[in-house]
Formats: sequence, C-alpha cells, structure tokens
Amino acid sequence: MEPESLYLLLQLPKEADLPVELPQGEKKKYLLPTSRKDPRFEELQKVLMEWINAKLQLEHIVVRSLEEDMFDGLILHHLFQKLAGVKLEVEEIALTTVSQRRKLKAVLEAANHSLQVEEQSVKWSVDTIFKKDLLATLHLLVALAKRFQPDLSLPTNVQVEVISMESTKSGLKSEKSVEQLTECSTDQDQVPQDIFDELFKLAPEKVSAVKEAIVTFVNQKMEHLGLSVQNLETQFADGVILLLLIGQLGGFFLHLKEFYLTPSSPAEMLHNVTLALELLKDEGLLNYPISPEDIVNKDTKSTLRVLYSLFCKHKLKASTNKMPHGSPN
Repeated sequence: MEPESLYLLLQLPKEADLPVELPQGEKKKYLLPTSRKDPRFEELQKVLMEWINAKLQLEHIVVRSLEEDMFDGLILHHLFQKLAGVKLEVEEIALTTVSQRRKLKAVLEAANHSLQVEEQSVKWSVDTIFKKDLLATLHLLVALAKRFQPDLSLPTNVQVEVISMESTKSGLKSEKSVEQLTECSTDQDQVPQDIFDELFKLAPEKVSAVKEAIVTFVNQKMEHLGLSVQNLETQFADGVILLLLIGQLGGFFLHLKEFYLTPSSPAEMLHNVTLALELLKDEGLLNYPISPEDIVNKDTKSTLRVLYSLFCKHKLKASTNKMPHGSPN
C-alpha cells in the first residue's frame, strides 16, 4: 500500500468499511467524516427525505435513512411511479437478493430514460445503489427532484470530500477529491419565494391571523350552500369544498359526474384537487407551482397559497365594485 493511501485511509471513520480486500480493478468512494457532519450535507438529506415522505404519504411509506432504505428498489419504485405518473411492470415485493437487484435495475432504467442522462455521465448504478452508496443515492434523488419538482428548495452548492480507492496490481491507489451534489446558486436558478415562504420564515406568528382572515372569507362565500370551514388543512384535503368554492365564486356549478362529492379513497381525493388546480390555472390564478399531493397531504403552506389566490382576486373585485364612480382623489 502506498504511503499516501495509508494516510488517506487513516482519515476515514472507524466504522467505515475499509477496503482491505477490494477486488482488483474495483473502485470505491468513501465520505470523509467532516463532510458527513457538514450542515449543508445533512440539510440536503433532510429535505430529500421530507420530500419523499410527503410524496408517498398516501401509500404509508416512510423513509428514515437514505443510506439504508433506498437500496432494494421498493421505495424508488413507488417514488418514480408517483413522480412520472407511470406504471412500471415490476414485482411489487422482492424478497431475494436476485429479485431485488432485478427490480432495482428495471426502476433505474426507467428513471434514466426519463431523465435523459447519457450512460457515461450517470453518477449512480444498480451496483452502487444496491451497496447503499449514499453519494450515488443522493445524486439520483437530486436528479429526480430537479426533473419532476424543480421548485423544491434544495440547499445550494453542497460539496463533499471523498476518498476514492482503487485496487491495482501494485496495490491500493487513492485519490482525494471534492464532489458536487447540488449546483451553485445564481439569481436565474432561484425559484422566487412567494408571500407564504416569507411569512412562514420571517413572521410565523402572523400565520394564524392570515388563516383566520381566509376562513372568514371562505365561510362568507359558502354560507349559501350551508357549509362552513373551521380547519383549512383537513377540510380542503379532499378537494370537495375547494371545488364548490371555486364554482361559487365563479358563478357556476360543476356537474357531479366531474368530481367525487364524497371521496372514499386517496385517488378520488387527488382527482378532485387536481381538477380544482386545473380550474385555477385556467383562470391564471396560480403564480407558484403547487402539487395536488401536497393539498391532499394537508400541507398548510400549499393550501394557503391556493385559497389566497382566490381571496386576492375576489376580495379585490368586491372592493372595486364598491368604489364610487368618478375620478379618484
């Protein structure tokens, strides 16, 4: 072993799987402890886990560790189907190593095709994901997030120091390098924050007052239908009151064949919310990307964004109609 390789090995944590018997020609990367504990690296994992759990909440899937939970293809299978809106013809439950690798291979092939990545530039593989390579897993998840939810606020410029080990005829060779996980931020790359990003970040104590104002507005518009709202997150999750509110404000009623008046499954709730968001987009009211799954999952910020768009349009319209005619002072 070269002196430099020995020196780099000593920098790895005690629990690291040291490559004392790395097969000849094989390469392996190791994260340095300082990178593992880097706040931006930890934040990236946290954001990705919360994103996956939100997307798969209706399927009762919970990820607790990106390093331990993603390797067998089960969660990646459900996540890709949810993001891409496709059905993959793979076995649902894979119990053996052979069947797990087969399933993972099928999922990654579909993901790579959707991401339109060139084979030589792919930073993940069946082998690295299955061996619980955290770097490879993060590269894949970041690529999926950028492709299917570009508004997801990932920490920018996340870099990690890695030690690459390669077994050669003359022994272990090592190299220390920096690997980029997320891009450096630029003004053009930043998704603009909306009013609720600012509100939740800078004045969270005012959220209750905003919710109260919107609830009052909604109840004023819905009293003719004998409906009232007390809880924004739960009562709008199935899309029924939201569709009725949109119709009430727009002066129309949706045919009962177009939505589920009493949804009995997450799929029916998702249908209702998706229809509601399409109606709002047609009116040009949504200036911020909103996922229907977030509404169904009772995400406060997403629900407020939707209702606030209606509040602004119709409150402003009502105020304009009440103004006296003539030249303004």
